[in-house]
Amino acid sequence: MKKDIKIPKVTNVELAIVKEFNSTYQTDDWNVYIINNKPTDLEMVLIVSHGYDDKDQTSLMRHKIEKLPANSYAKIELIQPEIFKLNNEFKVSFFEDNQLKDKTYTIPKNTIKDGSLRVIKELDKKGIVIK
Repeated sequence: MKKDIKIPKVTNVELAIVKEFNSTYQTDDWNVYIINNKPTDLEMVLIVSHGYDDKDQTSLMRHKIEKLPANSYAKIELIQPEIFKLNNEFKVSFFEDNQLKDKTYTIPKNTIKDGSLRVIKELDKKGIVIK
């Protein structure tokens, strides 16, 4: 029975952690984006994020995007530098062509830093891409 269950693989959907200047508050902020590099729209995108390690854990953050058009991106949340010392996990679920798909993206602790930033062509900004 289990062999009959087909779990579709998620491809061409990525997360990006981007350092951006906030002109309102005159600060450098870190933001998380979801990037849809597929030729199809993603519908009912649900994202659950949290940070954790052996002794500390953040609260769960939940986000919903009704529709993420093909070859586009959306900002998910602001991420505080204080939680870079934790493993950060993002569980992403969505419908593509009426099929439910999901993937978990994990950013290991202490890997988000200025020295790791690269240009992300889809956003035309510097950041870290998680595939």
